[in-house]
Formats: sequence, C-alpha cells, structure tokens
Amino acid sequence: MKKIFKVLGYLLGVLVILIICGVAFVNFTFPKVSPAQDLTIDHSPDRVARGAYLANHVTVCVDCHSARDFSQLSGPIQPGTLGSGGDRFDQSMGFPGVFYAKNITPFGIADYTDGELYRLITTGVTNEGRAMFPLMPYQFYSKMDPEDIYDIIAYIRTLDPIENEIPESEADFPVSIILKTIPKDADPQPKPAKTDQVAYGKYLTNAAACMECHSPVDPQGTILAGLEYSGGREFAFPDGSLVRSANLTQDQQSGIGTWSEEMFVGKFKQYLDSGYQLPKVQPGEFNTIMPWVMYAGMEESDLKAIYSYLRTIEAIPNQVVKFTPPGTSSE
Repeated sequence: MKKIFKVLGYLLGVLVILIICGVAFVNFTFPKVSPAQDLTIDHSPDRVARGAYLANHVTVCVDCHSARDFSQLSGPIQPGTLGSGGDRFDQSMGFPGVFYAKNITPFGIADYTDGELYRLITTGVTNEGRAMFPLMPYQFYSKMDPEDIYDIIAYIRTLDPIENEIPESEADFPVSIILKTIPKDADPQPKPAKTDQVAYGKYLTNAAACMECHSPVDPQGTILAGLEYSGGREFAFPDGSLVRSANLTQDQQSGIGTWSEEMFVGKFKQYLDSGYQLPKVQPGEFNTIMPWVMYAGMEESDLKAIYSYLRTIEAIPNQVVKFTPPGTSSE
C-alpha cells in the first residue's frame, strides 16, 4: 500500500511539474503574431471622414470606448466622453475577469505607432505584447480591408484628447493563460464592390461583428458552431436583468424570415426620425445594449446590403425571450 501511495505521489509530482512547464511555455512563447508594421497613415479629409463613418456607425468602436447613458433606451453616448473609455465588464456580467475599454483618444493612444494600432485592432496584441481578451472582436476586424482599418486609425487620431486613465484588465485563471493563445496574424480581405450586394453585405456584417452578439455561446464565450446568427446570447445589466440578442436567421417564426427590406431598414432609421426621442428607462425595466442610434447612422445602401446578406443565412428556429427582469429565473 505504501508503495502505491509513493508511486501516486511521484505521478502527482510529475503532473504538477508538467503543468508548471506548460504554463511557463505559454507565458513565454505566446501570443504568436508578427511584429507591427512600419506604417504611417495619412490624415486626409476623405480618410478621416470614412473612418468616422465606420467607427461611429459600422464597427461602432465608440460604443464600448465611451461612457453610455443607460438611463435611456440603448444607452446613447454621454456628451464629452467620445473615445475616453472606461466601460467595465466583469464577472457580474458573465465575463471571466475584469476588463476595461481603453481610452482611444490621442491621450490614450499617444504611445502607439500606426503599425502598432493596426496590429492591436486586427490581432488583439498590445504594443507591450499583451494579449487582449476578445471582448473587442478583433477576430472580425482581422478580416477587414486594411484601408478601412487605416481609416479608423486616422479618425481616432483626430478625436479630442480626453485625460482618462484606465485600469489594466485582468482575466481570471485559467482564462488568463488561454487568452494568450488566441491571437493570430490578421487575414485581411479586400472590400467587395458595392454592386455585389450580398458580398458587400457579408463584409459589412463581419465589420459590425453581428455574429458576435447574435449567436449563442458556451460558458467560455465561444460561439456554438452551427447556431451562428440564431440569437439568444445573454447580456446582464447591473440591476440583475438579462437581455438577449435577436435571431437574425431566416426562420419565419423566431427570426426575420418575414421581414421585408423596408422593414429591416426602417427598424434602424426610426432612431434618426426628428420626432423620435429615446425613452427613459428605470432600473429593472427593459433596456438593450444594441446601440441603435449609432447603427441608425449607417447609409441606407449599406443597411440594404446587410439585409441582402442576412437573407442568405439558413433558417434556425430559436425563439428568444428577449428580456428577463431582475429576480426572475431565466429558465
């Protein structure tokens, strides 16, 4: 019996050593991405204007990187906070750690070169070589045309600098180790011609990372294969309520299979109506993280292209309960 315990002790010791070596290997060799490019991006008016359009209405970078007022429906940006960062995402919201949206005004990115910003946006690796938790959907941005990323960088360089020091994000173990292995080199794709409406719509849908929010995920936050765009991902509010994303597939009962192009575009554009005012929302009442006002600024032709692409998504039945009040079981 003593001999068995001795053998088990040796095996346990070997296992501990292997785990320590494995963790050390990941820490010292990952993330594995190429060095930042030697890149200088011009700030021409056309480039900045395109970047402003993308960052405010398509990729909506300013959604997370600004303070939002959730006392109103969909949490519009608080004046004077554009790009200043500070949004906190933690365990109470289902995240494996505490993560902060960074300050992307010139104050926050002053120590980044253009090449380092491009690498950060498309691979999730900072200029210090740290891997970011993919809260920012860099896996989607990595597939964008480099020119569009350059436009975004040119735009955020022109934002008003706001002094706002942001704490470092900290992932819980073992996610703190796993996330180092996630980044990989960008796989940029050329932007399709607008005349190819479905292909261009697919490109825009990727840039807007629609799949990221509108797909169910496992406890680690990985999208469940085969259920993309079927909705149901949960987002927790500080008051304990849960909101869930809509089913964007062509299912006629639970998705948008019965929606016309006019209905789809109108759903967004209603938030730009001069007579519309965002309703006030009290804690515990329905709200949404969907930044409707930002997406409402998307060009109508781009919204139509996204609609055309979504029409190609196979129907997946998934009846989503869009809101659960605080204190109510989500079962």
